[in-house]
Amino acid sequence: MTRNQETTKGLLSAGFPTALLGGHRAAGSKSCGTDVRERTLIAVKPDGVQRRLVGQIMQRFEQRGFKLVGLKMMQVSDDLLSQHYSELRTKPFYPRLLHYMTMGPVVVMVWEGHKVIQVSRTMVGHTNPAEAQAGTVRGDFSFHVSRNVVHASDSPEGAQREIQLWFQKKELLNWDCFDQTITCEV
Repeated sequence: MTRNQETTKGLLSAGFPTALLGGHRAAGSKSCGTDVRERTLIAVKPDGVQRRLVGQIMQRFEQRGFKLVGLKMMQVSDDLLSQHYSELRTKPFYPRLLHYMTMGPVVVMVWEGHKVIQVSRTMVGHTNPAEAQAGTVRGDFSFHVSRNVVHASDSPEGAQREIQLWFQKKELLNWDCFDQTITCEV
């Protein structure tokens, strides 16, 4: 049993409200499954960085219970963008997209958690902010489809490809987060 699991069990046995521990039971019960460690890439685009929205965006993912395992701020190269947006290279807006993505730094993150890809896509909202619901990142912070603040991987295959493009394996940390050592209810 890890130290975090012992802490969680101790808090529960001392009457600590399970709601504050994600509403789950203490470690030692049935496991949630293998997708708890699913990972996705989230990038705060230059307009989000320049508007100082990074902390608010990160807070939404933390409050949702996801674990940050990779983080970097960088000026993105045309080469990396060409690989990342390979399916868009033939689109007429591609040169404007390159200009937009290189106009300032980007904050790139890897988040881990249960169904993190699907949930983060919902949290981020529709690509076009005019169609994004209030309460989503784009619904709350974006002004125009060409300035939509954030990128989120759209599939497990896409997430894996993007994470490998943006991060070296040694830049991703495997660490125990107390609320992820709590397992699902039986």
